[in-house]
Amino acid sequence: MSDALSSVWEAIAGKRAIRTFSAEPLAPAQLDRILQAGRHAGSSKNRQRWTFIVCRDRQHLRELAAVGPFADHIAGAAVAIALVTPDARPPDAGRSILFDLGLAAENMMLAAWELGIGSVPATVYEPELARRLLGYPDDQFCEYLLSFGYPADPGDLTRPPAKGGRRPLSEMVHEERW
Repeated sequence: MSDALSSVWEAIAGKRAIRTFSAEPLAPAQLDRILQAGRHAGSSKNRQRWTFIVCRDRQHLRELAAVGPFADHIAGAAVAIALVTPDARPPDAGRSILFDLGLAAENMMLAAWELGIGSVPATVYEPELARRLLGYPDDQFCEYLLSFGYPADPGDLTRPPAKGGRRPLSEMVHEERW
């Protein structure tokens, strides 16, 4: 196996959710690399129906932490990136919008991990608060934000997975039919 393929597998298997960050800011080149990784994600028909809003201001991050009951980590992040798309709910919306957004998010999180930067997603439960704080247009929606920062405990990047953290493959794979 090539080194590139090995490093991809290491990133997939090794990435951990990091929710507690140090106060160290991200270097502009590192943030650019994370954003470029999102930009390079595949998307259905290459439509790229996403926009990223980068938030670094400490007070703004504290306010954004109120968009959901599990979004507290945003307040301590060096950067939060809001993932904005057209509304994916109407029947005539592109069915791939959220799938494509997931590809962009995972690309950004894997690129961050490679740089020694932790990340974790947050789901928006308060969409009107998110809209007010982020100022995106009425025809756009933000259902997720990603927090990025250096881990408060650098060992968190390489900690072993929690026991029982993944279902066995035999429970989730079927051949040909269910």
